[in-house]
Amino acid sequence: MKRLRSKKAVERGTNAAIYVILTVISIIWLFPFVYLLMQSFRGEPGQATAYFFPKQWTFDNYIHLFTGEGISYKDGLVKATEVKFPLWYGRTLLIALVVTVIQTLIVLVTSYALSRLRFKMRKPLMNLMLILGMFPGFMSMTALYFLLKLLGLTQDMSTVGLILVYVGSSCMGYYICKGFFDTIPKSLDEAARIDGANRQQVFFKVILPLSKPIIIYTILNAFMAPWGDYMFASLIAFGNSNYWNVAVGMREMIQPAALSTYADSFQRFCAAAVIVSIPITVLFFLLQRYYVEGITGGSVKG
Repeated sequence: MKRLRSKKAVERGTNAAIYVILTVISIIWLFPFVYLLMQSFRGEPGQATAYFFPKQWTFDNYIHLFTGEGISYKDGLVKATEVKFPLWYGRTLLIALVVTVIQTLIVLVTSYALSRLRFKMRKPLMNLMLILGMFPGFMSMTALYFLLKLLGLTQDMSTVGLILVYVGSSCMGYYICKGFFDTIPKSLDEAARIDGANRQQVFFKVILPLSKPIIIYTILNAFMAPWGDYMFASLIAFGNSNYWNVAVGMREMIQPAALSTYADSFQRFCAAAVIVSIPITVLFFLLQRYYVEGITGGSVKG
C-alpha cells in the first residue's frame, strides 16, 4: 500500500509539473497574439509601445480599414489613397477558396489512385514527388516569375497566375492522404465493383463518405497556403496596389516611411492582422477534431 501511494504521489507530482510547464509555454506562445489584439484597440498615436494595455480604447482602427484613408507606398513616397483593405481581403479570399476546391480535389484523386491502383511507375513516381517536395519553394520563384510574365499572368493578371502556381504542385501533397486511404479496407472497393460500380462511383460514393477527417485536413492545408502567402504574391503582383493580396498590402502598412508619416499605421496593421486571422481561427476551432484524426489516420505506412 505504501508503495502504491508513493507511486501515485509521484505520478501526481509529475503531472502537476507537466501542466505547469505546458501552461507557461502556452502563455509565452499566446503573448504576441494578445499583444497584437490589444494594440489594435489602441487609440493613442505612435508605433509599438512598451506597455501592454492601451491607455485609450477605440474601434477606429478597424473602422478606418474599411471607411477611411489607406496607405500607398511607392517609389519611397507615402500617399493617402482610398482604402484598399477590403479589396485585398476579398481578392485573397477568392484565391484561397478557388485553390482550396481545386487542390483538395487533385490531392484526393491522386492519393486514391496511388493507394488503390498498381502500375509500373507507381513507386518511382511517388519517390520522385517526395524528393521534389523536399526542396524549398522559393528556389523556383525566379523561374516561375519569368514564365508567368511571358504568359501575361503578372500584375493585372496576378490573381490567375497565383491560382495556377498554388494548384500546380498539389499532387505532391499526397502522402498523408494516401496513408489514410490505405487504412480503408480494399474489400469495400471490391464489393462495390461487384455490384456494378465503376471507379468514379466507388471513390465518390463509397470512399469519400468514410474520409471526412482527411478531407478536412486537406481543405485546411489548401486554404492556409494562399491565405498567408507573401513572398511569391509580392513578386508577381508588384507595382499596382489594386492587385495585391492581403499579406502584401499589410506589409506596406508598416513600411518605415508609412510609420513615420502616419502615426496610427501600426495600429491599423494590428487590426488588419486580427481580421485576417479570424477565418483560420474559426476553421481550426470548428474542425480541430477532424484535423487531428486526419493527421493520425494518414500517418501509417502504406
